[in-house]
Amino acid sequence: MLELSGITKSYGAARVLDEVGFQVASGRLTGFVGGNGAGKTTTMRIILGVLARDSGTVTLDGAPVTASDRRRFGYMPEERGLYPKMRVLEQIVYLARLHGFGKAEATARAEALLVELGLGERLQENVETLSLGNQQRAQIAAALVHDPRVLILDEPFSGLDPLAVDVVASVLQRRAADGAAVLFSSHQLDVVERLCDDLVIIAGGTIRATGSRDELRAEHAQRRFELISGGDAGWLRDEQGVTVVEFDGGYALFDVDSDEVAQRVLRRAVAAGDVASFAPQHPSLAQIFKEVIQ
Repeated sequence: MLELSGITKSYGAARVLDEVGFQVASGRLTGFVGGNGAGKTTTMRIILGVLARDSGTVTLDGAPVTASDRRRFGYMPEERGLYPKMRVLEQIVYLARLHGFGKAEATARAEALLVELGLGERLQENVETLSLGNQQRAQIAAALVHDPRVLILDEPFSGLDPLAVDVVASVLQRRAADGAAVLFSSHQLDVVERLCDDLVIIAGGTIRATGSRDELRAEHAQRRFELISGGDAGWLRDEQGVTVVEFDGGYALFDVDSDEVAQRVLRRAVAAGDVASFAPQHPSLAQIFKEVIQ
């Protein structure tokens, strides 16, 4: 497990990180969410040792992270950093060899990974000739080729079409299933919500929320329910303790003051006609994000 505790960072009088702390568990995907300038990239660079922290600790399995540990980290920066004139396969093989693999193993690893990422037909093309989305896939391959123990990805889904997002998501899920600790940032909240096991929300250099996806949904859940029935649910407007949010004939979305009110509404709906669905509504990541950064 990778753990940050009490991380601070200032540039002159401006404090950009203030007591930042969270965990990235092995075998799990952790989504790192925040607006522009929130402190995500600075935090990632401190984890990698690229930036020095003013105070706080970064540990791996309870021990301070060393230079040796960081050789087993994989990093994909938001800015593309591949050599544009090199062929795709040649580039990834070169990076694998920098990590100590022999030529044959480096080639086998690079080719298998590029095929897994959907670049099997682009192996001999120069990086600069690839579309931006395919350059992004190649950049991800560069971060993964040495089988990292910890994977740090800054906006890995940027520039990818929906099919490519699914391909990359599957690759990351497989790496987590193999035991890697995966931390990735993204502005695509729907992708984060679908993919991640755990969430970290940062704003203004401070952590505003952290926990598993289900824990955060439960913590920020309202007593909101959806009713779909065969009859007119207009009677909901007159129910004490009920606030109707949306209504359309037999469909209603509403908030209740208590669980007892919800049960009373369900009993009346059943008595009034056929109930096709009656279910609590969980907040989306976008709703949670808006709530905690205000």
